Parts: sequence; C-alpha cells; structure tokens
Amino acid sequence: MSWNLYFLLSGMMFLEFLIWGAWSPVLASRLLGTLKMSGKQLGWIYGVMPLACIIVPLAAGQIVDKWCPTQWYLGAAHLAGAVFLFIAARAKRFWPMFIAMGLYAICFAPTLALVNSLAFTHIPDPEVQYFRVRVWGAISWVVAGLLLTAWRRSGKWQVVNSDCLIMAGVFSLIMGVYCFFLPHTPPAHKDGALFPFMQAISMLKDTNFLIFLIISFVVTTQLQFYFLGTSRFLEDIGTPNASIPGLMSIAQAAQIVAMAVILPLIFRRMGYQWTLAIATLMWIVMFMTYARMKPRSAIIASMALHGLAYAFFFDAGFLYMDRVAPPEIRGSAQALYTTVTQGLGLFVGTRITGAVMDRFRSADGFEWRRIFLVPCFLLVVCMLAFIFIFKG
Repeated sequence: MSWNLYFLLSGMMFLEFLIWGAWSPVLASRLLGTLKMSGKQLGWIYGVMPLACIIVPLAAGQIVDKWCPTQWYLGAAHLAGAVFLFIAARAKRFWPMFIAMGLYAICFAPTLALVNSLAFTHIPDPEVQYFRVRVWGAISWVVAGLLLTAWRRSGKWQVVNSDCLIMAGVFSLIMGVYCFFLPHTPPAHKDGALFPFMQAISMLKDTNFLIFLIISFVVTTQLQFYFLGTSRFLEDIGTPNASIPGLMSIAQAAQIVAMAVILPLIFRRMGYQWTLAIATLMWIVMFMTYARMKPRSAIIASMALHGLAYAFFFDAGFLYMDRVAPPEIRGSAQALYTTVTQGLGLFVGTRITGAVMDRFRSADGFEWRRIFLVPCFLLVVCMLAFIFIFKG
C-alpha cells in the first residue's frame, strides 16, 4: 500500500469516527439531565441510528455496487448530515430532536459500512493492513472527547447547550468535502445482477454464516447498556460532568492499542472464533465491574475493556465479511453486517436498555447494579455460543 493511499484512507477513517465520537458518548447525559427526558425517550433518540442502519445501508450498498461511485455517495451523505446535526443542536423537546436525529441517521448510517467497503477495495492485504488504517477511527474518538472536554472547561459554552452536536456538524461538513478527494471507487457490479443486495442476503443459506450473524446480533443488543448508561452512571458515582468526555476516551485509547499492536500480532493465530469470544469476555468483565459500583478508579479503568472488545469484535466481523463475500457484492455484504449489528442489534438494544433503565429507576435515581447485571448474563451465553457453535 502506497503512502498516498494510506494517508487518504486513514484520513477518511479519522473523520468518519470523529463525527460519531463528538456526540454519541455524551448526548445521553444532556437528554436525561438538562432536557429531563425519560429512559424510553432516550432509547428512541439513540434508536434512530440503528433503526436507519436496518434499511438504509442495504439500499446504499445497492447504489454503490450498481450505479454510483462510493466516494460520491459518502460526500453527499455527510454534507446533508451536517445540516440535520445543526438542526438537532437547536432542539429542546423530544419530537424536534427525534425527527432531526432521525434524518441525520438516514444520512450517516450507510457510511459506516461504505468506508470499510471502500477501504477493502483498495487495500492489497486487508488481514494485515486494514488495522493500520482503521486505527485512525479509534484515535479520532479520543481526539473528539479531548476537544469537547477542553471546550467545556474553557467556559466559552455552557454544558447545557448542544455543543457536542454543533461540533459533530462542523466535522461532518469537513468530511463531506474530503470524500470527493478519496480514491475513485466505481460500481463493481455494474454489469451483474440488478439487485446485488439480494445476493448478499442469499449468503444466509450458509449455516455457519447465519450462526455468526445471530450471535453478533445478540452481542450488539447489549452494547447499548454501555453507550446509553455510562455517562449518566459516571455522574451518579461522583464524576464531574465536564470530565466525562475525556474519561470515556479511555475506551478509544485502548482501541488504538488493540488495532495498532495487539490485533495485527495475534489475529491470524487466534482466528475469527476466538477473537470474537475473547471480545465478548472483555465486555462481561467490564459490566461486572460496573455492577460492583466501586471503587470508581476500577470502573474508569474497566472502560478500557470496551475499547479492546470493540476492536476485536467489529474488526474481526468486518474482515470475516470481506473473506466470505464475493468481491462484486462487497458493498452490499458489508451493509448486511451493518444492518444486523449496528442496525437491528443496536435498535433492539436501545429498546431493551431504555426499558431496563426505566424499570430500575426510582425517585432516588437508577439502580445501576441491577441494570448492568442484565448484559452480563446475555453476553455469557453469547461467548459460549462463539466457542462451541460458531466455526470461524
């Protein structure tokens, strides 16, 4: 891989996740705190992204596999997404926020699969070189958290305002322009079947592939307990609000280490099966630490396990999809994985998490111990399924 290609693809990954990292880890605290929304309303607002991931990525995969260069689609999607982020930043009530974030999700959701599809198209040896590109996505989450923390501590903008959404909107504008300078990635299935996504869905006939998707779906339903619960949980155990974005970047710092050092060294030795099982185990340990409620230092340190697990789990998943899918439907295959995990999985997860948080919420606050024991149980089942049923 040439240095020019490396810098272009790394910049793409950096900006893609800089946008998401600017708002996703901390918006929940604003919704539950300043705007006084319920757990179910929080679940719906965070649920629009995975809901969009259920349908839109397959449609986008169809478009880029058949008709439109991938980099053009990415550029248009991010420019449109910036507009809706700025609108969401002005929303103070549930319905305006829900609609604005829903329209933004329609724009952003398919880009998660398409940046991987574009990268796999141009990287000569993905199982070795992909990690060196993808690591910049993790770095950008750290940068987003540190930038937001520095901005809030400067006192130039009150925390009650939607600074995270405004920052994400600015990054989205930059990404939209940047995409038009990415390597040209024309449709690979231009002369093939009319609907490439149907070929991707037909991959479900493979029993082992179906098992992989089912377990991955269940795992991702439980991740919303981290995404929706952590920022408020940290507040409730005495963490200053302005410090939370920076502390949550601990997970991304660990993800950087995993991608830059650990995964390239051990992925080929471990294989897909054990990489996925170990990722699930790390999430189990993290949620068990959360459930203990103390000491706070251990809770904060355990967030690093989320970063390690996220890198192990999703990078192994994307690589597995690239290995088993025919090259001419690469975009649609990555979209299918995104639909099942970051679409169906996270959407169902928001409903489960919102309901559990409401169930264990009283006038005195959230019963965090009971809340975090729920993902512990289901993730143990998933880990055992990866070990004894899936053959990676």
